[in-house]
Amino acid sequence: MDATGGAATRFPGTGIEAAPGPLGYNAAMSLNYDLHTHSAASDGTLSPAELVRQAAGSGVDVLALTDHDTTEGIAEARAAAETRELKLIPGVEISVTWERLTVHVLGLGIDPAHPGLLEGLSGLRAFRDWRAEEIGRRLERAGIGGGFEGARALAKGPLISRTHFARYLVAKGHAPDVRGVFSRFLGNGKPGHVPGDWARLEQAVAWIRDAGGQAVIAQPARYPLNRRKLRRLIEEFAECGGEGIEVISGSHSRDDCFVMARHARDFDLRGSAGSDYHGPENPWIGLGRLPPLPDGCEPIWRDWSCVGGKASA
Repeated sequence: MDATGGAATRFPGTGIEAAPGPLGYNAAMSLNYDLHTHSAASDGTLSPAELVRQAAGSGVDVLALTDHDTTEGIAEARAAAETRELKLIPGVEISVTWERLTVHVLGLGIDPAHPGLLEGLSGLRAFRDWRAEEIGRRLERAGIGGGFEGARALAKGPLISRTHFARYLVAKGHAPDVRGVFSRFLGNGKPGHVPGDWARLEQAVAWIRDAGGQAVIAQPARYPLNRRKLRRLIEEFAECGGEGIEVISGSHSRDDCFVMARHARDFDLRGSAGSDYHGPENPWIGLGRLPPLPDGCEPIWRDWSCVGGKASA
């Protein structure tokens, strides 16, 4: 039972319960949430344990590890969190193809060992493996050799992402920064671009829900969509069973946050907050350094119970 006297529902593997009454909501609002981060299990630069240590040192109370298309780092992160005043939320960031555009859906509070989720993610990683090799081949044809080998050397885990290619190309002097690599080599229509062939929106949401989690659209302001198309994406997401929008993001402007909060209210979705932290190399995106959700935006953690100011079972 929770503090309100109602029955509480546990999120698998998180140590957090869903509380039906307002007490859990009020306590949760005092916590520092960062619900979108990456480790070296995908394209971050810190190990899962290092990420947890840095988050705890930065004052984060509730941290979600949401690596791209993998849950491989969660066990290590969970073990590190057990010795600290920090609650780890098992998560994942699933790559989705929607109307020939790549978008991302976060799964928060998932069971990282759920067979259906793992099977779906395995298929996405197989495509990632092929795509990494194909990017290397296309860069080779454009006169840039060693791209695949360089990206693989920079990957600290089994997953090779476009970010690893970008870091390699920056190191070799082909562009001044990662953004420059994407605009010159890896973006749409550029020599190393390989179109995504990811999960369908309804598939990603189903995998997350079946694994006991909540589905959240990640960084909606980053997608090259006009207002009408963005609202169509959000509407379809909600119809599939999605529950939230990342209102606060390390890549959102102040105006973006208020716009996304309005979209969340319009579609009866909850707001989430995450830095999209990948490592200390990007000091302008810090762990837990996030503004509060705008007034009237119901948080995705609305029903996560808290005890003594800390997320708890």
